[in-house]
Amino acid sequence: MGDLILGIETSCDETAAAVVERAATVRSSVVNSQVEQHARFGGVVPEVASRAHVDLMVPVVAEALLAAGLEGPEVDAVAATTGPGLVGSLLVGVTAAKSLALVWDVPFVSVNHLEAHLYAAFLEEPDLELPLVVLLVSGGHTMLVLMEGHGQYRLLGSTLDDAAGEAFDKVARYLGLDYPGGPAIDALAMEGDASAFKYPRALVQENPATLADDRRYAFSFSGLKTAVVNHVRNEPDVAAADVAASFQEAVVDALVTKARWAVEATGAKGLCLGGGVAANSRLRERFLDVCMETGVRAFLPSRAMCTDNAAMVAAAGWWRLQSDGPSPLDTGANPNWALPLLP
Repeated sequence: MGDLILGIETSCDETAAAVVERAATVRSSVVNSQVEQHARFGGVVPEVASRAHVDLMVPVVAEALLAAGLEGPEVDAVAATTGPGLVGSLLVGVTAAKSLALVWDVPFVSVNHLEAHLYAAFLEEPDLELPLVVLLVSGGHTMLVLMEGHGQYRLLGSTLDDAAGEAFDKVARYLGLDYPGGPAIDALAMEGDASAFKYPRALVQENPATLADDRRYAFSFSGLKTAVVNHVRNEPDVAAADVAASFQEAVVDALVTKARWAVEATGAKGLCLGGGVAANSRLRERFLDVCMETGVRAFLPSRAMCTDNAAMVAAAGWWRLQSDGPSPLDTGANPNWALPLLP
């Protein structure tokens, strides 16, 4: 199977393309964010995102190939995110990838966006030892996954309601902060007191054994979000920095506590952090503390690899090409595609 993979990512509001060699060496990585286009709406508008992808796809792919020192036919395969994500956005990337694969006569590889996030750390730590626990935290997903081998995943737990990133965005919006909410709260929290308010940590307690099996590694942020909103509504003059810091601490506390439990229960050799929320300063700090305390190796991708990018898509695509071979050219976008799990 080929070694040079062109990856394309358009699952939400980033138009990205990258060339990666053997899932380890990033030859180029280009990301064009639409944050400014969506900021005035306070969130991603699917129609606006889709149209922007159409306008940006050709120049972004061209830039990625040029930066890698390649012409199109020199790549060995084209991989694209086919789900989950916004269906209109996904269709732009999938259509472009299949068209290029057909014209260049190379394999097309369908990639699950969540699986791609799992492989982001491998781009910077190619000697990762398996099995490892991955804490995947983004605007749409919050889950703990045991990665037993390449393409072999067991879901330990996920959110029962809001994803962590979604809670960040909603609280930020209520506090009147700029979009995107995660970085805004991160910045404001640095000016506040994280112990000012004791917001609830759902499904977090001293002894994990007292929780039911289907709740032990599960998350819930809806109640926390509501508690913060009610607090600010009842005390409109409360210091926003203290609210942001206390809210952030509650989210991070829940995330790292469950991650610790998972590492201790599974005997994993390492703990990996992934997804857009993995760029949060306090989460990265507490994550490293947990790894040090439990004696497991920490795998913390750079902030550029935490957010959506095509390098992780190319890496995941290379592994899928080795195990499953090319994907059919009639593969379409699947906006609700779950992470493929072991039976």
